[in-house]
Amino acid sequence: MADAALDLARLLGRQAEAVCRHYLSAGRRQGDYWQVGDVRNSPGRSMFVRLRNSAKGPAGKWTDAATGEHGDLLDVIRESRGLSHFTDVIADAQAFLRLPPTSRDNEAPLRSKQCSSRDPVISARRLFAAAQPIPGTIVETYLRNRGITALHETGSLRFHPRCYYRSDAHGPIQPLPAMVAAVTDLRGRITGIHRTWLAPAGSDKAAIPTPRRAMGHLLEHAVRFGVADDVMAVGEGIETILSVRTVLPNLPMAAALSAAHLAAIAFPPGLRRLNIVRDSDPAGNRARDSLASRAASVGIEANVLSPALGDFNEDLRAFGVDALRAGIRCQLAPDDVSRFMVLSP
Repeated sequence: MADAALDLARLLGRQAEAVCRHYLSAGRRQGDYWQVGDVRNSPGRSMFVRLRNSAKGPAGKWTDAATGEHGDLLDVIRESRGLSHFTDVIADAQAFLRLPPTSRDNEAPLRSKQCSSRDPVISARRLFAAAQPIPGTIVETYLRNRGITALHETGSLRFHPRCYYRSDAHGPIQPLPAMVAAVTDLRGRITGIHRTWLAPAGSDKAAIPTPRRAMGHLLEHAVRFGVADDVMAVGEGIETILSVRTVLPNLPMAAALSAAHLAAIAFPPGLRRLNIVRDSDPAGNRARDSLASRAASVGIEANVLSPALGDFNEDLRAFGVDALRAGIRCQLAPDDVSRFMVLSP
């Protein structure tokens, strides 16, 4: 079966572009490579699939510059389809190639482990474990430069002084300082991480093409601040959520990291009211509507918090804490004001 898998991978490599168009439809061709966000078909540019045989390797081999993952087109089929059994991967590949199916009696149990050269969740957990708490680091400097002073319950954030960055599959690896955020499920298990590479002194984000990248499993999960109970707030960005916590320090919050992931975030048990921290753009509007509809369908009250500018960190930096407090206060349910808001500096 192992030899058969190699043969199947070679056959897929001969039709590498067609495989990518079918299984990685969120990407597009760039020269001799197919470029996409990751092996699970997320939009983006960090993963490259070789479309032709070359001195660098055979067609169908791929590398994700953001995570270090690499593999072949059987991996692509497994991850993009969410298949857990290798026999299902084989069957899907054979159907794509219009080959007759093989007997399931010859299943090779080892391929399911061999087919993924690196588990992104394990990599995420190792990177987070290697980082350090943020007090006294340039992560703290970076956040304070953005007006964020509420840095309590930020154990989900850490600092790594030499976090690897690579602009694309062919670029050099650069060790740069970064804010590393743990993405967790409702039970607190790390399922991924988010990295924000920083300028050396923490004055801003690093001057690189993509200073923010995520790794691992983000769908339904989030970067969490405080423990959710019956009321919480959710939004997209880490800086946006921490800006709101400046005036609502006792309200548990979560950053889903993108509009698409915000719309799909999981609801903790016992939640009765969800404050949706909206970004003011078309994607933010769609996420707001989708999340509010999902919440209503399970009996959770949805309350939308809207910024005056593009997001609440922009409001904080432009208008200050007092104006931010006043703008949010009038949008909250009255009992949330008394329960969670600090009414004076």
